[in-house]
Parts: sequence; structure tokens; C-alpha cells
Amino acid sequence: AQVNRGWRVQFNNAIGPYKGGLRFDPGLTESVLKFLGFEQCFKNALTGLPIGGAKGGANFDPKGRSDDEIMRFCQALMNQLVHYIGPNRDIPAGDIGVGQREIGYLFGQYRTLTREFVGALTGKGVSFGGSELRTEATGYGVLYFVKDMLDRAGGDVDGQRIAISGAGNVALHAAEKAIALGARVVTLSDSGGTMHDADGLEQEQLETVKRMKQDRGCRIEQVAEEVGWDYRKGETPWSAECDIALPCATQNELDSDDAKALIDNGCRLVAEGANMPCTADAVDRFQDKGVLYAPGKAANAGGVAVSGLERAQNAQHLVWTRNRVDDELQKIMRDIHDRCERHGGNGDGRPVNYRRGANIAGFEKLADAMIAQGVL
Repeated sequence: AQVNRGWRVQFNNAIGPYKGGLRFDPGLTESVLKFLGFEQCFKNALTGLPIGGAKGGANFDPKGRSDDEIMRFCQALMNQLVHYIGPNRDIPAGDIGVGQREIGYLFGQYRTLTREFVGALTGKGVSFGGSELRTEATGYGVLYFVKDMLDRAGGDVDGQRIAISGAGNVALHAAEKAIALGARVVTLSDSGGTMHDADGLEQEQLETVKRMKQDRGCRIEQVAEEVGWDYRKGETPWSAECDIALPCATQNELDSDDAKALIDNGCRLVAEGANMPCTADAVDRFQDKGVLYAPGKAANAGGVAVSGLERAQNAQHLVWTRNRVDDELQKIMRDIHDRCERHGGNGDGRPVNYRRGANIAGFEKLADAMIAQGVL
């Protein structure tokens, strides 16, 4: 028998019930979940929705496992997790290694154990209480935030060259929305290397990438060969010429040297699709050189925002249309942008310090709620 460790870090529920993803990753540790849970508190506060911060997961590796093995692991995890979650207590969602399939297995076991059908998890299939657009929400939200940043700076997404890292859910949906807004997506990557083409990804090619990555689990090397792109083994996307960089893979994937390469290649805007993918040194370098930088707690909050909207739909026993969810998502991302601008702008037309704005806005809301409740 194999033994895995599972964790749930419930960080703060002063604004609302705990909310945050579950990830399955063999390298996962409790300390990683603690820093992610801490960040989640401020990200969730920024959305304006009544949700607190948490994070969880297990050091289980879903790669190469059968559906049955994954189902049995999800059921075993839920046997323990059930004591700590619920629609008004803690509502987990998916994250790295945990998609709609895993959430379905977790939810099925939750139902079996509690004999209740309630919104105790988000990211469910649309046929059983899930929300339209939940899968796309994080990637789409990043582009909506970038659009608002460019609007503020007097620019436009149309025609911009965008380097994206990763080839998972966030990266592919960020690419999809970027193409829809007229941008040129020039890279995608995985842990083995990067695929690159200066002409950018066609929508038809993106469908091929999605099919190969999501349905067949192919490596980017195979995908690049299929769509006729260059493959750069062992390289990251950050050496490509681009106007905008969207790190959408994992934490600490973009360091100070990468930041220098991006700046030298003309990059003027960086928005985090993953959670804390830029190292502190990289962020300092961007800000020293006047590159617009949006931290993940602001730019990638679209996923948890639509999770919050899924929770609202469950509570109302209603299903909203795709267009309604998309409108709400755009509105939430614009509100987050405005909060960042309010707290990070100088009021004199100079670029907004989005890192400062996001940190102050999220902290202020959370601290006010805690003080008002006598927590401190």
C-alpha cells in the first residue's frame, strides 16, 4: 500500500468561509500550502466577494494513474477532509493536478458521507451544480486585467506579442482569450522546454494544443512538432521577444535573469497567471525598469471569483448563463484593477504600482474585518 500526506490550511475566515484550491503534487509540503493560504486571504479579499482564505492538497502524483486509482485516492482524502469543510465553513476548489474530474470524485464522496447535496466544493461539472466558465475563468481573467492595465496606460491588447509559460488550464485559456482580443501568442511551455513562433498561435493550432495536452497528456515537444513550431529544449519562454509576459505555470519560475532577458527583449508588461511565479528579485527588476507588473493576487483572481459565483448559484439553487458569468467576471476584474489603482497610483498620471496597490487593498479590507470583530 502507498501512503500519501494530505493537508488543509485554514488561514482566515474574517470576511467569509475559508476558500482556496486543493493541489495534487508529489513535491507539495505544508510550508508551501501555508504561504499559498496566506496569499489566498488577500486575493479573496480583493475580489470583493465574502470569502476567506485557505489552501490544501496532497503529495499524491496523479500523472500516469488510472481513473480508478485517482478516484480511490480522492475518496480516501475526502473521508478525512469531510470533517473540516462545508458550504458555510470551507469550500475547496481545484488547483494544480486537481481538475473537474478530481473535484467530481471528491464531491461524490462528500455526498455519500454527508447525505447532502450542497455547495461544499467548487469547480464541479456544469451538469451537477458547477458554474459556466469556471474552467476558463483564471486564464480569461488574466487577460481582462491586462486589458484594464493597458486601457489605463493608453494602450490596447490588439497586436501585442504575448509570451505565455505553461500549457495547462490557465495558460491555454489565457492564450485563447489573448487570440480573441487580437494578440499574438508567441510561446507555450512545459517543464521540458518551450515552443516558439514569432507569427503567433492560430485558433486552429490552439485547438490542437488543447486536444494534445488535455486529452492525451502530450509533452510540448510533441505539440510543437504537430503544429510546426520551433521547440527549445530546456529553455523557458522568457528569452523570446515579446511585449507582454504571462507566467502561468508555477511558483518561482521567473527569476532575476529571466526578468533582465524580458526587459532587454522589449517586454513592457508582466501579469502573473500562476501564484507567485516571479521571484522577489525579478519583481524588483521589473519595477526598477518601469515595466508594469501585476501580482497574481490581483491578475489571477478570476478563478476564485468564479468559484465564488458558483457558490452563489448553489446557494440560490440557480444556474447562470455563460454570458452572465462572463459579465460578472469582467466586472470583478475591473473592480480589482480599480482597487489596485486607488491604492497603488500616484494620482499624477505615472504608472500604477500594482504590487503595492494589491497588497494595501487586500490587507486593509481583511484587517478592518478582523478589528471590527474583535479578533485582534
